[in-house]
Amino acid sequence: MHEVLQNLRKVADEHDAVLIGETWTKNIDELKQYYGAHGNELQLPMDFMFTRVDKLSPGEFRRQIAAADSAGGWPTWVITNHDIPRSYNRYGDGTHNDEIAKLMAALYLTLRGTPIMYYGEEIGMENNDPKRREDVKDPEGRTGWPKEKGRDGERTPMQWSDAANAGFSTQTPWLPVPESYKTHNVASESKDPNSVLEFYRKVLALRHKNAALLEGNYTALNEDDPNVLSYLRSYKGKSVLVALNMSNSPQKASFKLDNGSSSGLTGLVSTSGAEA
Repeated sequence: MHEVLQNLRKVADEHDAVLIGETWTKNIDELKQYYGAHGNELQLPMDFMFTRVDKLSPGEFRRQIAAADSAGGWPTWVITNHDIPRSYNRYGDGTHNDEIAKLMAALYLTLRGTPIMYYGEEIGMENNDPKRREDVKDPEGRTGWPKEKGRDGERTPMQWSDAANAGFSTQTPWLPVPESYKTHNVASESKDPNSVLEFYRKVLALRHKNAALLEGNYTALNEDDPNVLSYLRSYKGKSVLVALNMSNSPQKASFKLDNGSSSGLTGLVSTSGAEA
C-alpha cells in the first residue's frame, strides 16, 4: 500500500495536486504512516478516530486532537461521512440538536488542520433510517437486518428546499428524505440568521479571513475542565481563543495567557444547550 501511495504522490507532485485519504486506522501510529516516513505519501489522511468520540466530552476530544497533532503532518478532521450516522443524531440530545450542531461546527472548523464537511452537516441534516427491511437499499442492511440497518440513513438526498423531495428531484428519489426537510433545508435556513447554515457561513468566513485560524498553532487550555473545551490558535502575534461549552448548563472559564498570546486576541464561544 505505502509503495503505491509513494508512487501516486510523485505523480501528484508533478501536477501540484493534493492526495486525500479515506484512511480508517485503529490508532495514531497507523495514521502517521499514511503521511509517509518522509512526508511523501498522503498530504491529507482523514482522522476517523475523531468520529469515534460519540459524546460531547472535552476530555476525549482533547486526547484525539493531541494525538492527531503528534502525528507530524497536517491534520484532517471529519465528524461524519457516508458510512457513519450523521453527527446531528450522534451528538444531539433531542432538544438542543441545532445548538449542538453549531457547537460541532465551531469545533472542527477552528482546529489546526483541514476540515472535510459531509454534505448536509451545514444545515443540520439527520439520519432517515429505514423502518422496514424491504425499504433497505444498502446490501449491508439487507443481509444484516434488523441488527444492522445499513447506511441508507446517512445517504439521503440533499435538502435544498421545503418542496417535494426536499427540492432534490421532481421524481421519487432513490432514498426518502426525512420529515425534517421541511425546516432544515438550504432555502429556509438562508433566511434565518440563527440557523445552522448561517452559523457555518459565519465561522467559515471568520476562518478564511483570520490568519490564526488558517495557519496558527494549536495550544490546549484548561485541560482539566470537564465541561468546556478551550484552545488557542496563534499566528504572528495574533490569537483566537476558542471556548466550547459541551455541558447542558452555563459554565465559567478563566484563562491565564501570557502577554504575547493576549495581544490581538479574538474570542469565539459556542454552547451546546439553550440555556448555556
